[in-house]
Formats: sequence, structure tokens, C-alpha cells
Amino acid sequence: MNYKPIAHLFFHPSSFIIHSSMKLIEDIAAAVSPERGLTERLARSMAEISGEDILALFPITRSLRTAASGRQVFLCSIVNAKSGRCPEDCRFCAQSAHYRTGVKEYPLLATTAMAGAAQEAKASGAREFALVTSGKGVTNADEIGAMAEGIKAIAGLGLHPCVSPGIVSQDALRLWQAAGLTRYHHNLETAPSFFPEVCTTHGIEEDVAAVKAAKAAGLPVCCGGIFGMGESWAQRVELALLLRDLKVDSVPLNFLNPIPGTPLAGTAPGIAPLMALKTIALFRLVMPRARLIVCGGREVNLRDLQALMFAAGANGLMIGNYLTTPGRPAAADRLLLSDLGLEPAP
Repeated sequence: MNYKPIAHLFFHPSSFIIHSSMKLIEDIAAAVSPERGLTERLARSMAEISGEDILALFPITRSLRTAASGRQVFLCSIVNAKSGRCPEDCRFCAQSAHYRTGVKEYPLLATTAMAGAAQEAKASGAREFALVTSGKGVTNADEIGAMAEGIKAIAGLGLHPCVSPGIVSQDALRLWQAAGLTRYHHNLETAPSFFPEVCTTHGIEEDVAAVKAAKAAGLPVCCGGIFGMGESWAQRVELALLLRDLKVDSVPLNFLNPIPGTPLAGTAPGIAPLMALKTIALFRLVMPRARLIVCGGREVNLRDLQALMFAAGANGLMIGNYLTTPGRPAAADRLLLSDLGLEPAP
């Protein structure tokens, strides 16, 4: 891809000395294309790019995003279909039974409640709707059957049904596929080398196996992580390369919104707006064809720079509320797209 960075971005205003990032950004531009992602060496070297120099990556990432999906942005929404009492100890999670966060606890929603939430999401502009359940995995036969009924109801509304049920059996996946399931979601959350700092009740190998099992069942997989938990730049690269190797086609990018009562509240370093944008750019450069969906924590972490997430490479957006925290009004997100000359994917 032939990019011509604007020269004045790389000169000191008084001395006009070429900035040290210029050569690196030119190398990145020469190395990527819609069919070829960034090498590990160059992805790691992006750690050297900081401050407003990060903005110089955007002509590259915007071009890749346009090649992947044009002006269209994929809108999805979720419902917390089963809340709280999770036995896992993920240090960011408000639903873990290990922490006192005051989160609502309730069993699996009735089909009518699932359908009602899906109808609201459709009215807000979502094209995909996911049933998300707390816990390591849905294993109870009654719950598996109820999820199938929910999937049928969502499909009946003209939406693409998705599930985020944790680690489940092949039989459950087959039943849900027959009901109309179009995508399985299961985040890895962070890089393998950092995972023990985030969760100790199971290993990341189980999550990787769950992703592989869904792909083996013929399901598209949505799989990503959370940033700002204390991971290094190299570990963000590690996660991006792993997701590329797993050939997931959709990557949700979350940014930590520390929940009072969780271990990361008051201890995690968080992530600054420009660094959050550079993280989005990293995943676009490593996975040029992927659907990159900016999800939880964007309002808190990107702040006034939210509009730049699309220049950084994002082509998907979660609208409405998140699992345990509120999102911003879907109408505001649709207006944002319109103001940028973008449009929701039909």
C-alpha cells in the first residue's frame, strides 16, 4: 500500500529535524496491505510511537478499515442473560462470586425477556444481538434448551443471534446452530503470559480450546480482550498475534472500567486515550480483514477522542448498555457515525 505521510507531522516546529518515528511509520505502511498483516517485529516496535505521533498511523489504519468494510460499521448489542455468582476469580469482573461488588444476581432470563431485550436492540440499530451468561460455562440441560429458544426468538426478529456462554459442549453448539446461532463469543481477555495475573481459577488454554472447538463446529468466532489491566505493549502484541493465529474474524476491544469491589479497582494503571487508539491501530495492522468492535469502557477511556476510533481502524461498535455498566445512548452513537460520513451495516 502506498501511503504518503504528511511531512510536517514529523518535523520539530523549530528545528525541522525529522522525527525518529517517521522511518518506523513508513516501514509499517510498506509492510501491510489488506491481505497482509504486520510482522511481530514491527508490531513490537510500535511501542516506540507515542504522543501525537500516534495520529500519523491513522492514514494507514483508516485505509485498511475502508478496504475491509468501506463506510459500514457493524453495530451489535448484548443482554446480561444470567448475572452474578460466577465461580471464576477474574480480577476485573463485577460478577465474580469472589468479590463484593453489589452486582445484581439472577438466573437465566425467560425467553420473553430475551426477545424483549433483542427487540430494543433492533430498534436502536443493532444487527447482531448476544445472550451473555455469567459462569465458566452453560452446562445445565434446561439452560441449554432455554438458550436455544432465546436464539430462535432473536432470529425471528431478523437479528443475527450470538451467544457468550463460556465453555460449552459440542452438543450445545450443535443445538444452538440448529436454532439459528450465527456466532460464538468467548474472550481470551489478555495475553497468555499475563493471564495468570488476571485469573487463577482456570488457565487460558481452556479458553483457547473453547475457541478452537467453536471453529471446528463451523461457527464464526468473536474473541478479544480487555486493555489497561497492567499488561505491557508486548503482551498486547502477543494477544493480537494469537487471535490472528486462531483465525477469529471478529475481535471485541474492551478497555478497563474498574468496578468498585474488584481487585483491579484502584490498582490497575488504566489506559490513556491515545494509547487506547494505538491499541486499536495495532489490531487493525495485525488483522487487516477482521471486524474490530470497540466495546466496554470506551466512554471512560477514549473520552473526547471517541470519534478517532474509526480512523484508528475500528469498524464495529457495541451499542447500548454493557454487562454491568451503562453505555451511552444508541442515538448518540448513530449520530456520531452520521457526522463522520459512516453508516451502520445493514
